[in-house]
Amino acid sequence: MSLPAAVPARWTPERRFYTGMACMILATVLVGFARTFYLASWFPEVQPLAAPEGFFYVHGAVFTCWMLLLLLQPVLVARRRTDLHRKLGWVGAALAVAMVGVGLEGSLIAARRPGGFMGIDAPPSVFLIVPLLDIALFALFVALAILRRSDLQSHKRLMLVGTICILGAAVARLPLPFMTGPVAFFVGTDLFLLPLVVWDLKSRGRLHPVTLWGGLVLIASQPFRLWLSGTGAWLAFANGLIG
Repeated sequence: MSLPAAVPARWTPERRFYTGMACMILATVLVGFARTFYLASWFPEVQPLAAPEGFFYVHGAVFTCWMLLLLLQPVLVARRRTDLHRKLGWVGAALAVAMVGVGLEGSLIAARRPGGFMGIDAPPSVFLIVPLLDIALFALFVALAILRRSDLQSHKRLMLVGTICILGAAVARLPLPFMTGPVAFFVGTDLFLLPLVVWDLKSRGRLHPVTLWGGLVLIASQPFRLWLSGTGAWLAFANGLIG
């Protein structure tokens, strides 16, 4: 008795787009953190992880798993394994919860270092708002993606925008001479919204509400952080968190 032939993958333009976006995001993370995490032993001139901060190996592993899952999910759909895609969706939900936890803890550990955040001249209490709001936006968009999982077009975009929200740290570490200062970090992160805008205009003729409002929330949060980070209320709150 012969085995049934394997069902060929169905690579629609939409699946190619989301897979391509996931590849681009994963590549940015790998390159951005190559010198301080993935290939740290090859770059001894870059400050390595300190011994008490072994936590960041867990942090890096959890975030890497998220990026790999972001790539795997559209591939499974293209391979017509939507059953596995749905099962892994709940794994992704648990992973997102873990990311929020390790992201918050990692931000506080970095803020409590004697030198503060690596490569950042601003005081830790000032800069802390950047990673904390990244994590908050990630949690918001992923939670909405889970709630809207039956609306596939919203679900895909919410997951993508949520992941873009946490790309700032990788973008800031890219070995590019102009990648200095918060404005460059923010603009570099926002550029990942551009392919989604182009895709919407090409495939729909207009922006999807998630692309429009999600993108605006992310972009508007950036000058808001710069303003809030210098206020007395924020500094008191941040110093209380840092201890």
